[in-house]
Order: sequence, then structure tokens, then C-alpha cells
Amino acid sequence: MRKISVALVMACFSWLSAAAQEDYSIKGGVVDTASSLKLAKASVVLVHAKDSMLYRFSRADESGTFHMSGLDTGDYILFVTYPDYADYVERFQLDSATRSIDFGNLGLVLRAKLLEEVLVNRRQAITIRGDTTEYDAASFVIQPNSKVEDLLKQLPGIQVDQDGKITAQGQTVNKVLVDGEEFFGDDPTLVTRNLRGDMVDKVQLYDRRSDQAEFTGIDDGERMKTINIKLKEDKKKGCFGKVDAGAGTNEMYQGQAMVNRFNGSERFSAFGTVGNTGRTGLDWQDADRYAPSSSTSITVEDGGIMIMTTGGGDDIESWGGRYDGRGIPSALNGGAFYGNKWNEGRQSINGSYKIGELSVNGTNNTISQNNLPTGTINTTSDQSFDRRIFRQRGGAIFENRFDSTSTLKVTVDGTLRNGETSEFSESVGTDAVGGMLNQSMRRTTNNTEGFSAYLTALWTKKLRKQGRTVSWEINETINQGKSNGFLFSENSFYQDGEIDSVLVVDQLKINDSRNAVFNSNITYTEPITKTLSLVFNYRLTANNGTSLRQSFNPAGPSGEHTELDSLFSNDFRLNQLANQLGAVFNLRQGKSTLNFGTRVSRVRFDQTDRYADNRFERSFTNHNPQVSWQYRFSQQKSFRVSYNGNNTQPSINQIQPVRVNDDPMNIVLGNPGLKPSFTNRFNASYNSYKVIGNQYIFLSGGFSNTMNPIVSNTYTDSVGRSTFQYANLDDRTPLNYNFYSSFSKNIRKWNLDVGGGLNTNGNIFYNLTNGELNRTQNTSYGVSLTIRQYVREKYDFNINAGPSFTFGQSSLQRDRNNNGWGVNGNYGFNIYLPLKFQITSEGRYTYSAPTQLFDEAFERFIIDASVSKKFLKDETLRFTVGVNDLLNQNRGFSRSANNNMFIQNSYTTITRFLMFSLTWDFNKMGGVSVQK
Repeated sequence: MRKISVALVMACFSWLSAAAQEDYSIKGGVVDTASSLKLAKASVVLVHAKDSMLYRFSRADESGTFHMSGLDTGDYILFVTYPDYADYVERFQLDSATRSIDFGNLGLVLRAKLLEEVLVNRRQAITIRGDTTEYDAASFVIQPNSKVEDLLKQLPGIQVDQDGKITAQGQTVNKVLVDGEEFFGDDPTLVTRNLRGDMVDKVQLYDRRSDQAEFTGIDDGERMKTINIKLKEDKKKGCFGKVDAGAGTNEMYQGQAMVNRFNGSERFSAFGTVGNTGRTGLDWQDADRYAPSSSTSITVEDGGIMIMTTGGGDDIESWGGRYDGRGIPSALNGGAFYGNKWNEGRQSINGSYKIGELSVNGTNNTISQNNLPTGTINTTSDQSFDRRIFRQRGGAIFENRFDSTSTLKVTVDGTLRNGETSEFSESVGTDAVGGMLNQSMRRTTNNTEGFSAYLTALWTKKLRKQGRTVSWEINETINQGKSNGFLFSENSFYQDGEIDSVLVVDQLKINDSRNAVFNSNITYTEPITKTLSLVFNYRLTANNGTSLRQSFNPAGPSGEHTELDSLFSNDFRLNQLANQLGAVFNLRQGKSTLNFGTRVSRVRFDQTDRYADNRFERSFTNHNPQVSWQYRFSQQKSFRVSYNGNNTQPSINQIQPVRVNDDPMNIVLGNPGLKPSFTNRFNASYNSYKVIGNQYIFLSGGFSNTMNPIVSNTYTDSVGRSTFQYANLDDRTPLNYNFYSSFSKNIRKWNLDVGGGLNTNGNIFYNLTNGELNRTQNTSYGVSLTIRQYVREKYDFNINAGPSFTFGQSSLQRDRNNNGWGVNGNYGFNIYLPLKFQITSEGRYTYSAPTQLFDEAFERFIIDASVSKKFLKDETLRFTVGVNDLLNQNRGFSRSANNNMFIQNSYTTITRFLMFSLTWDFNKMGGVSVQK
């Protein structure tokens, strides 16, 4: 089966390659009619005559000549444009009788010399305005009922991968807006995979400045790659949506429905998804913006002290509620969105509600090697798990523009959640020759519930002097979490091959944490000169919370868990007050922007354990210098370098750890003498992009080192039981480094986009193991090549592949390393056939060679393929038959290294199934027009 499938895929690519061999071409020159002056860099655009859709674009060279090859047969219109000249337009045809055309010298006439003459009125396919590249959607071809994602794939300089991730001009797109507004929060796929492509008027790609820079007008150098989808005016009124349902083998199923109603600036949307295919629906990432999970970590801005930790990492660890490919999921999600503007846009509101349930069950196998000065300890563990989480979230943003100088923005957000987890694991630890050291069994059950809320108000005011502004933001964050469950573990320790001792833990665990954080931040900007400005801010932070953790042992004849274990119980109360002052200068001169300054925080920390009547107080100062410089060679080419430094205070868990007994194999001790570390971070990037020719180069790199680092100091005994403590190293400096590059260029002769990249990242860490210093170095290298092509109404494809090499070694065991090479690749193609049939396939290939630590090679080629047919006159009904994991090779697998630990993990995941699905797109928008 595998050989047949691979042969089929290769045959498809051979057919695609052969289909691209026809060669039709045009050429000519561009001159001034009056003076015969060669017009270098004139724009040359080729569109289809029947629908005016963009087919090809180029520029004349320095001598004013142009050449286009690899064209298809058909009727075309040639447009030639040059600044201050009237457009040249000519219609022509390419067929078997006319394979090439030489237009000779095309004469353009200055507009100033034209009197009473009609200029050809046409739409520009691509327009550049400052930092913004604007694409005219009508100039690009998409299939009927295609989505925004399909349109984006046709735009020069933009790529969309199989998971919906968008890359533009070599950089990741972090935000997708609709008419300048967020749509369902920060989940771009809800826009790109649900809004119809034929509703789009313009697609705007730009580097969005920070909110502070947008308000003050002072460029701070920060950028976020953003896409804004501008809808057609006649598409802003009416209703549209889709319904998708599917059933498959192995009891697999999926369903999705979405309805959207637009009425000018008023918008309403609702959606729902259900299934067990791994498509869990809404990305819940935005739900975690304010730490709503049961793990609560409050950190002073830019590297302060971690105040309190509850939940995650506890005896009965809670689950955050994400599906990462591990296990078999079952998901049910839904949501609604409402947005409106009124009073000429002076007031606006955007609100959304989301509800979802996710259940995941599966198994895990982990193989680890712990490198010690005296040898190695190998551990193999097997785990089964069953997890469920139910979560609902609601939020709204209200904005009021009092006048042209003052605005108020209020944001409110809240989340409710509850869940259950059940886990069972067994592990065996052996020495280097296979001798038994320990054996463990662990079973946990846990029920959790929680509440999170966030409220903020931001007032901004522009003062009389240009560039002088003041803003005041206040916010409150509230987190509450409760959990209760049972922990039972049995741990056996061996001596000379025989059981020496057994430790049993049988306890009820009850946790209750509450936390509230108040922030007030005032920012003032002052233009000192025309090129120099100052941004000054003062922040006040107050943090108050409690954390009750109780452990109960069985007591009495009934065996009920009623006896409090004070050793593993505590009742913390926290009070913290932080004051921060900051000043940043902004210098703009010519093409350069320089930012430099610092922030200083003074923090007072006070925590009391009311069980032990123990109080811990600490005061400290954080210093955060920063500097960045950006040089813009042009609107499409820039270079940026930056530095920032910050203190990292030891966490309260490192100084005064909370005693837990969920894992008797790993015991943590506190070190009150820990001192803060200081980290220096350097980053640089270069970006160059040319719209004509779809050519870009993006380079970025980073380096950081940490002085007086806080590292783990571990002692592992002869049976594999470890005691952890943290210590400072004053004579070693951990390092992190990375480099990323990507490029792309359109080869006009074959209409191919060819690109690739060279990437590397690595680190050098230190830790103490049984009193000896261990140096761990990990580095990975990767090279990739990308080829893409789109031929209208025939096919499109993309291929990305390349080798990689990983270097991993511990100084304690130099003869054992994790060095190895691998190959990664992916492809995707669509073939458009007669009778409205379409063949689609995507594939992902992974190979990891054996290493000294892990002698097993890993190879996986996942192919998804489908055949679909459209029905009805407007092609709104589609029937699809698809196969997931055609070769049945999907296996969960990962390898990692941490200090002197090397880990290999295998886990349950979704494998091959056949799916039959039916999709209906409905559209009752004003001025409906379906592109053919």
C-alpha cells in the first residue's frame, strides 16, 4: 500500500511538471513617445481578457525592455504604466499559431500633454503606501466559494501552511483584522477559514506599531506583522456561513457550522464545532492572557520575583486544556461575537462569548537517561491518562472617542472552568548494566474548578504641543482556583538486586488559591526637539493572595482521609507592593530611529505561612536597561539591532519551597541564600522585500548570557532518588543563541516561487550533579528549500524539505551523546479537474537517525488525501472523500535534553481513517457575485 501511495504522489508531481513545459512568451520595450527615452523599471501587467484577472506582472529592465515566458494560451490584455505617463493598453492572443509576440517599442505619452483624451481606468493589483502593501482582491483568481485563506495563498509574498499559520515577507503574521477590528479575539483561522474570499475588497499587509506608538506618534521601533481584511461595501449587509458534517471509519466524526450577519458596522457571528479528528475548534490561547489556569505565577515586569505558585506542578497536577497531538481528543466548542460602531464611529463595542469542552485519553511511554559522575541511571515509564475540561469565557471592549485628542477604552474579561483528570503510571529505574534500582507505581484523580476576571480602563489624551501626551491605565486581575483529589503511590528501592525498602503514599489533596493584582500605570511623552522625545512612566503594582494546600492521611477503622499531614500542608498569605520608574528616549533622524533608557523597580515582598507561623520578607531592586536602533534603507528594506538586560530574582519556591510528596523520587529543598542573576539579550534582524518579482530576504539572530546564574544542584543516591536545591554559579555563564534566515524569489520563466532558509539555535547550560559541575550543550542546524506554483484552473502545489543536524552532549558522560541528523519535509497540491472534481493532498515527512543514546531510528510519512466534487449551479455544495494518514504511519514521538537528562517520548495519537463529508456554503449578501 505504501509503495502504491508514494508512486501515486510521484506520478502526480510528474504530471504537474510536464504540464508546465509549454512555453509561450512576449517581449518588448518601453519608451517616451516624444523623446524616445528608455523608461527603465516601467510596470508591465498581464491580465486575462475575459475577466480582467491578474495573470502575470513584471518590470522593464534598465534598458526599458521586458520579457515574459512560460505563458499559457489565451486572450490577454497588456498594461504598461510609468509615473506621470498615460497607461498603454493592448489586447492580444496566444495560441498554437502565435506562440510569441514582439511588441517592439511601446510609446508612452506624458499625461500633461494629453488634452481631452480618455485614460484607461483600471485597478492596481498591488499598491504600496508607506509601510503598507495593499492587494486588490479582484485581481487574483480564487475558486468559487473559496475562503480568505485561499485568497491569501495567491498573494505574492504571503504563504499559508497546512495548519493555517501565515508567513508574509519572511515573517510570521501575528494578527488578522477585519476592517481594522479584531474578530473573535486573537484566533486568525476563524477569519481566514470562514470568511468568504469573494467578500474581500483589499488585503492590507503592514507592520503594526505598538499601541503606545500609535497613540503618541513616537516610533518605538516595535512592529507586529499584521493583515487587515477590508470587505467590499456591498458585502457588509446580509448573511453568509457554512455547514460541514462528516463521518468516517474507526468511529471518527466531525461537524462545523458558522453563521455571520453583517449590517454595515454592525456584525454578529456564531459558530459551533464537534469532532474527534483533532480539529478542536477555537484556539483557546487568548483565554490564557491573564493566567486563568490553576497555575498562577505573578512576576514583576521584565524579570522580577515569582511570587506564588499553585496548581500546576502540584501533587495532583491539573491540566491546562489543550490538545497537542497526544492522545485521542473529543471536542465540543461554540461561540458568538457581536460588534458595532455608532455616532460616526466615536463609540464602538466588541463582545464575544466562547464555550468549549475537550476530553483526551491516551498513553505515554518515556525513556530517560540521567548522566551522573559515577555512571548513568536509565528510567522507563508508562502512563495512561483520561482528562476533561469544560470552559466558558466572555469579554467585551468598549471604546469612546470624546474628541480628536481624548479616548477611553474599557476591557472586561472573565473565564469559568471545571475539569477532571485521572492518571496511572508505572516506572522502572536501572543502572548502566541493567541492574534494578527502583520501581514505582502512581495513581491520581483530581477535580478542579476556577474563575478568572480581568478589568482595565485606558484613558489617553493628546495635549496642545505636538507629541506631548499623557495616558493612564488601571487594571485589576482576579484568579481563584480549587482542586481536590487522591494520590496513591508505591515506591520500591533495591539494594544488590533485592527490595531494600518500600514507601507508600495514600492521601487526599485539597487546594484553594485566591489572588488579586492591581496595576496603575501613568505614561507621559514630551517632545524635547523635533527629533528627540522622552517617554516617562510610573507604575504601581499591589498583589494580594492566599494559598491553602492540605494533605489528609487515612485515619480510624473507616480508613477515611481525615488526618491532617502538617508536613505537606500550608496556608500562605501574600502581600506585595512594587513601584517602578522608567524613562526611554526616542531619537528619529533621517532613516534612523534610536531608543534608549531604563526602568527601575523596587519590590517589597511579605509572605506568611499561617500553619507554621513562619514569615518570609524580602525587598529587592530590579534594573532593566534597554536600547534599540533601526535603520530603514527604504520602505521595503530595514535593519534593526537591540539590547535589553534584566535581573531575575530567585523564586519563592527556590528559596522556601512548598513541600510536596507526589514524587518521592524527587525531593526539593530551599536555599534562602540565593542571589539574583542578570541576563543580557542581544537581537538583530534584516528584512528586504520587493513586490515585483515576489522577492524577499529575512535574517534574524539573537544571543544572551546570564551572569551569576541560578542553577539546579542535584544529589542522586545509589537507588536513583534525587534531592534538588538551587545554587548560584559565579564562575560560569550560560548562553543561548539562535539564527534564522529565509528568502524567496519568483522565477518568471517557469512562474515558480523558489525559496528556502538556514536556521540554527542552541544553548550551553550548567548544573551541579552530586557535587560536580556538568556542562550541557545542545545545538541544532537546519536547511530548507521551498518551491511553489499556481496555474489558474489547473493546479497548484508547494514543496518544502531539508536536512537537519542535532548536537547534544553532557560533560559528565562525554562518551555518550545525542548527536544525530534528520530530514523534515512537507508538500501540498490541488488538481482542478473537469466536471467540478478536485484532488487534494498534503504530506509531512520526518526522519531521525539513531544516536548513541537512542539506537532506534524514527521515520514517519503522513499523507492526507481527498477527492471532492462540487454540486449546484453556484457550486456551493461539496462532497468529499478523504483519507487521514494514508500510510498509517502517524506515531507520537519526541526527543529532548535538559541539563544532564536526555529524554525520548512516545505517545498515542490519531492514526489512519477514512472520512466522508458534505459541506454547504450559503450566501445572502448584497450584490452577490461568484468568480468563475
